[in-house]
Amino acid sequence: MIELTIPISEERILSLHAGDAVSISGIATTGRDAAHKYMVERLIEAPGPLPAADQRIFDELKAIYRGGAIYHCGPIVRKTGDGWSIVSAGPTTSIREEGYEDKVIAAFGLRVVIGKGGMGPRTLAACRTHKAVYVHAIGGAGVTSAEAMVDVLDVFKKEEFGLPEAFWKIRFQRFPGIVTMDAHGQSLHEELGERVDERLAELISV
Repeated sequence: MIELTIPISEERILSLHAGDAVSISGIATTGRDAAHKYMVERLIEAPGPLPAADQRIFDELKAIYRGGAIYHCGPIVRKTGDGWSIVSAGPTTSIREEGYEDKVIAAFGLRVVIGKGGMGPRTLAACRTHKAVYVHAIGGAGVTSAEAMVDVLDVFKKEEFGLPEAFWKIRFQRFPGIVTMDAHGQSLHEELGERVDERLAELISV
């Protein structure tokens, strides 16, 4: 198991290859469909100066994501006194963010995108250009994943997006996963898809 501590350097990312088992520690956020749409359409591609509230979130995300990570996840959360705790936090299917992720990686300096199911050619190209990786989290193990999300530090846009779609700022402690798309252009998802297509063609031709 390769341990990664946020902020993660370009050199550390380049040392990783598809198939490596990793654990991630440090501050990150969750982010699903609403969060990605917001980041691209209202922050990155804003036609003019940002409203003060959006500028504050942009600056906060920039500080978190520079060398950091985003987790495609809509966690189940519990109110605990003045704060929150994560009850369950399984990964969301990542391909839903394919239209946004390359722009988010480029604009914010992300090093790690975490989710399930892999992503497409735009994200793979962004990982190669900007030195990032995609980490496949453990599907069906939301409670186990939540145990590695030890602190909820803040939450952004929960009133507008709702609890699952909000940005949850959390502290990872040895969050586990597998690198399946690396900064060298290798994607296990792409390779597996090609092998499946070849095998299907063989079966059909019999």
